[in-house]
Amino acid sequence: MAFVNMEIPEEMVSFVMKKDKEKQLERNAMMLYPYVHDGIISHGRAAEILGIFKTDLIVLYGRMGLSYIEMTDDEIEEELATVKKLGEMTV
Repeated sequence: MAFVNMEIPEEMVSFVMKKDKEKQLERNAMMLYPYVHDGIISHGRAAEILGIFKTDLIVLYGRMGLSYIEMTDDEIEEELATVKKLGEMTV
């Protein structure tokens, strides 16, 4: 573990300084999320940095409202229709 001095608004100090391990994990995961979202690091690499399993990180992000699959409902429906159509073609 490393200690880093950060400049943050005074009002954030009580939130950032939580001693609870779960809150620390959430904070650190959120600090990594922009890099995961932008494709700079993978979910797996972020999980490795945090010392947890990839699936646990995906679940954690999901609980925080950050979806692992970044598709709209319409895009998901289109993908499912394509898979269904391909399945019918092979029968």
